[in-house]
Amino acid sequence: MFLSGSQFLFGSKEAASNGRFPVQNDANILTCGELFSGCGGMAAGLTQAGLRHEWMIEFNAIACQTLRDNWHAPWRSQPLTIMETDVRSVDWSSIGTVDIVAGGPPCQPFSKGGRAGGENDPRDMWPEAIRAVKHLRPRGFLFENVKGLLRPAFSEYLQRILDSLRRAGATEPDSPDVYEVIVVSVNAVDYGAAQKRERVLIAGVRRDCGKLEPFPERTHSVERLVWEKWVSGQYWQRHHLAHPVCGPTSRIEKAALRKVERRGVEPQERPWMTCRDVFVGLGEPAVGSGVSGHQLRAGAKAYPGHEGSPIDEPAKALKAGAHGVPGGENMLVDCSGAVRYFTVREAARLQGMPDAFVPAGSWSQAMRQLGNAVPAQLAEVAGRWIRQCARGQEDNEGKVRK
Repeated sequence: MFLSGSQFLFGSKEAASNGRFPVQNDANILTCGELFSGCGGMAAGLTQAGLRHEWMIEFNAIACQTLRDNWHAPWRSQPLTIMETDVRSVDWSSIGTVDIVAGGPPCQPFSKGGRAGGENDPRDMWPEAIRAVKHLRPRGFLFENVKGLLRPAFSEYLQRILDSLRRAGATEPDSPDVYEVIVVSVNAVDYGAAQKRERVLIAGVRRDCGKLEPFPERTHSVERLVWEKWVSGQYWQRHHLAHPVCGPTSRIEKAALRKVERRGVEPQERPWMTCRDVFVGLGEPAVGSGVSGHQLRAGAKAYPGHEGSPIDEPAKALKAGAHGVPGGENMLVDCSGAVRYFTVREAARLQGMPDAFVPAGSWSQAMRQLGNAVPAQLAEVAGRWIRQCARGQEDNEGKVRK
C-alpha cells in the first residue's frame, strides 16, 4: 500500500516516533551502505524494512541534491554520509564497514531500450559492485537491475558476475565460496507497486552469517484486481464510480478473468494497485496546484507504441529517457481516452515515495530521477527478506553477532 507523507517522512522526528523507522538500540539494527543511490527509491524501501543507512554513493549532482534535501535524520547519533562521486574512485579501505551493501548498477548497458552494450558499455558498473563486496565483506548484499540482464546475449557475463560475487573476499583460489548467491526475477506490481516494472535482484549472504531463504511469494495479483473489478465490483465501489458494463479491455485482464471464472474461487492476494488507487486525494493537476509537484504539464501526445497508462490499471514502467526527457509512456490515459503527462507527484507515488519527498531540479530532471528509481514497495520486501537471511544467530540479548 502507498505510504503517504504523514506516514513516512525521511529521517524526521515524526517518523522516528511513529514506529516507521528503526530507532531501537544500534546493536539490533543491520546497517547498510548503498551504491548508485539515485534519488533514493531503494533507500526508502530498505529504511522501511528496518535497515539503517550509513552512507550513500551517487555520481549525479541533481540526484545527490535530492538525497541531501530528503534524507536528513536529526535523531541519528551519526549523520548519514552522502558521497557525490564516481564509485570507481572510492577507496574502500577508508569506508566504514556495513552489514548490507545495496544498490542498482546502471541498467542502460542491459536495457532493451538502450544500446545493449553489456560489459563493453562504459556505464557498466557491475565490476564496482563486486569490488565493494570484495573489500567490505558485508553480511549480505542486494543489487537490482533490469530484466534485460537475463537475455541470452548476456548469459556468460552474468555468470561471471555471479561467480565473482560468490568468491568475493576469498583468500585462496581453492578456498570455499564466501557467499551464497541467488538471482530473482520479479515484477514490482506483484509486491504492491502500481507499476508493471520487471526487475532482476541479485542477492547474497556470507556463508558464516546466514542462509538465503526463498524470496517471498507475491502479495498482489491481477486475478484479485479483476475479481474486485468484474466479479464483486468492490473496486468501483471503493472509488465511488458506476460499474462499467463493457468488461475488461486489456489482454492481461481478459486472460485473468477467464482464469478466475474457470477456477470459481475468490483470489486471496491483494489486488494489483492501479493509477487511480495511488492517486487518491491528489485531484486533477493544475498550473497553480497547491500539492507539491502536482502541476499540469502540457504537450503530451500518444503515438504507436507509446499510448500511456490507463487510469484503472497499474502504470507501465516509468522511463527516464535516453537524454533526460521521459518518453511517451510517462502518460496517464483517462476514462475518455485523453492523455496527459504524469505529474512529478504522481510519478513519485507510482514509485512508492511519500508526499514529503521532493526531487530536486526541473520537471525533466525530476522525472528522470524517478524513472531510474527502484520502486520503494519492492525494495521494502527485498530488504526485509535479505535482512532476515543475513541476521544469523543472535545472543540472549537479541544483539546481532557480527
